[in-house]
Amino acid sequence: MTPSLALLAILGTLALGAMSPGPSFVLVARMAVARSRRDGLAAALGMGMGGAIFCSLALMGLIALLASVEWLYALLKVAGALYLFYLAIAMWRGAKRPLAMQDDRTGNSAEPRPGSPRRSFAVGLMTQLSNPKTAIVYGGIFAALLPPSPPGWMVLVMPPLFFAIECGWYSIVALLFSADRPRRAYLGSKGWIDRAAGAVMGALGAKLILDASRSV
Repeated sequence: MTPSLALLAILGTLALGAMSPGPSFVLVARMAVARSRRDGLAAALGMGMGGAIFCSLALMGLIALLASVEWLYALLKVAGALYLFYLAIAMWRGAKRPLAMQDDRTGNSAEPRPGSPRRSFAVGLMTQLSNPKTAIVYGGIFAALLPPSPPGWMVLVMPPLFFAIECGWYSIVALLFSADRPRRAYLGSKGWIDRAAGAVMGALGAKLILDASRSV
């Protein structure tokens, strides 16, 4: 397989993996519908940055080393689980609080007040980096499809391309969930939706803890 074909195969596999539902999807969707489109896009930017970081680590061989040291991998799983538990608790507690609304002087219905894009970016980045399975998936994709001695141009273009795929997909999610209809549906069932999102985050964190206990 030529380097160009290998790169296309890697990017296609990554795109399919990015579109599979997980904590990142839940976070970006909730950020967009509960806060603002800008917050959702900022979180998507953080997801893309996390993907580029994981890609760079995989290219440097650090992920392969991590996978071979079971106790360190288990420790990272526990750390990731604790962060997901933190998000779950924050979402569950937030279900009881009404959204702060801003007046819309154009005559349309009020919308949720935007949060801080910088904070949304940081939360998106931390959510991406808190899932060590993403790193191992990247390492597995490289082990299966990356040429033994990839050319320099391939190594240089992969991190920005990984960023583009991750950020692009979650930007689509943010744009879709920040539309009027999803937002109105959220406002009508905020308590239930926030608790469901928190439960999903908690379940994913529990799964990481379970996986960590099995690997040691």
